Amino acid sequence: MKKWATLLTGSACALSLLSGTTTASENKTLVFMNWGPYINSSVLEQFTNETGIKVIYSTYESNETLYAKLKTHNQGYDLVVPSTYFVAKMRDEGMLQKIDKSKLSNFDKLDTNYLDKPFDPGNGYSIPHVVAITGLAVNTDMYNAEDFTSWADLWKPELEGQIMLMDDTREVFHIALRKLGYSGNTTDETQIAQAYAELKKLMPNVLVFNSDNPGAPYMSGEVGVGMLWNGSAAATQSEGVPLKLVFPKEGGIGWVDNFAISSGAKNVEAAHKMIDFLLRPDIAEQISRDTGYLTAVAESNEKFKDIPALFPSQQDLDRVEWQDSVGDKTVIYEEHFMKLKAAQ
Repeated sequence: MKKWATLLTGSACALSLLSGTTTASENKTLVFMNWGPYINSSVLEQFTNETGIKVIYSTYESNETLYAKLKTHNQGYDLVVPSTYFVAKMRDEGMLQKIDKSKLSNFDKLDTNYLDKPFDPGNGYSIPHVVAITGLAVNTDMYNAEDFTSWADLWKPELEGQIMLMDDTREVFHIALRKLGYSGNTTDETQIAQAYAELKKLMPNVLVFNSDNPGAPYMSGEVGVGMLWNGSAAATQSEGVPLKLVFPKEGGIGWVDNFAISSGAKNVEAAHKMIDFLLRPDIAEQISRDTGYLTAVAESNEKFKDIPALFPSQQDLDRVEWQDSVGDKTVIYEEHFMKLKAAQ
């Protein structure tokens, strides 16, 4: 996950560090590291009031930061929230431990659309938390939304200097790979090279890359078409922008931020209790209202069915390709992406 735009029904409250003199190794303290805007301090306080477990809460802004912190100090954290393919990477490097789903009374409240993904078949090491899909955003005052049904439509020559792409290597390559009929998770170097060639053709159309506040270029009128996360699309719509989010025929790009327990966790029991608490529909609904994104909890998501950008159809969900690890090919993707941006 990345930084967020203005949110659903108000901005997220400031997050605070709930700490005390208790050390992390004691049974009544949980050390929890999570994405910055995800959990309101009042939710953490509610957990402490209900369980007696104090929460030492810290935040990060990228999977790379989480990975580096856990790699150098695994013994210092209990519960963490890696995204999609970082679950596989961290699992394979021995940084995560198996989750005991028998301790999760609310596991059956999860929407099965978000379970058993390629990065963690069977959800042995991860439990889905916040979910999102990247689609095609179209300002209907500037363009006809019916003209955009495929990722390939971004390559139209009449869009020169008019589109926005996410500032994210894998997501940008994903659209070119899907245009070519390949998986967005390919590790085939020939296919990656072909996608790079396609993206070079797209660059004249690209005005801006933005993942820090991706709704902003649409709200300012700087761009009227391009990539966008569905939560950011919903937030942009709430500001009065006539934006339609199209889930292209090749499928949107799906990603999940997941609860995971560090292999060096000191309080595994408390980590399970926190996961179960956050899977409660009432708590999940509050998280969605604070972040502007759906969680993986089916019952709470029903409250947002009137927001089409947030709540795609089952047909759209079935076409989504979920991000997975590409192993050591990550370096190749990154090298090509840097060349693309340097030549822009």
